Amino acid sequence: MSEENSMSFLNHLAALRKHLMRASIAVLISGGLAFAFRQTLFDGVLLAPKSLDFITYRALCQLSDIFNISSLCIDKINIELLNSKMAGQFSLHISLSLMTGFILAIPFVLKELWMFVSPGLTFGERQKSVAFISISSILFFLGAAFGYFLIVPLSIQFLSNYVVSDQIVNLIEMSSYLSTIASIILACGFLFELPIVVYFLSRAGIVTPNGMKMYRKHAWVGILAISSIITPPDIFSQIIVSVPVAILYELSMFISRVAEPIKE
Repeated sequence: MSEENSMSFLNHLAALRKHLMRASIAVLISGGLAFAFRQTLFDGVLLAPKSLDFITYRALCQLSDIFNISSLCIDKINIELLNSKMAGQFSLHISLSLMTGFILAIPFVLKELWMFVSPGLTFGERQKSVAFISISSILFFLGAAFGYFLIVPLSIQFLSNYVVSDQIVNLIEMSSYLSTIASIILACGFLFELPIVVYFLSRAGIVTPNGMKMYRKHAWVGILAISSIITPPDIFSQIIVSVPVAILYELSMFISRVAEPIKE
């Protein structure tokens, strides 16, 4: 490696460290705010889906009356939370506050990411920074909301009421419950970034619209399989979860078709 290339590599590392530090500071500030509003974060947000008064359960009961599907209305959630570790609640308070801080600071994190890669982009691409940050943030928040208001309550209802024997009582470890909710919210947030990922992969020639069209049937089977796992065993719930994800795939295929000529 030449001295010039070595300096360039070190300069890139220094720039990356600077952007990571800025993004980390934003996450810590947002996480500090979440830590301060403990009751809102836990009682108002994270623990709310285990109550039958949660907005999703009430909406499903209304839909069950409209479509005459009794299985949609959830009238029982068999879940009791416990903490078996001395510092368990404090550790969860810190970790979930940081996770919340990351979600709230995602626009700033994306801004720092864009600023790091922008020197390698063309002038026209750098002009799209506002669009990239805005669209990516909106998609992430939509995915997080989709996971929280739909997948989380359906998963809690199904898993908490599922029993293999009446002799077994579900006493759920608090960390297990909260980590499940957190992982679902983050996973859905990143899943909704699929159109953005496909755009850049298409620009790089890694993904093509013809390839996505060829594997469309496989993608639909995968979507239906995932929906059947995370939802109660009725077709209506599976459709509710499958449709948005399938729309994302179709949108990504259209984006790939638009991005491909730009690369050429």
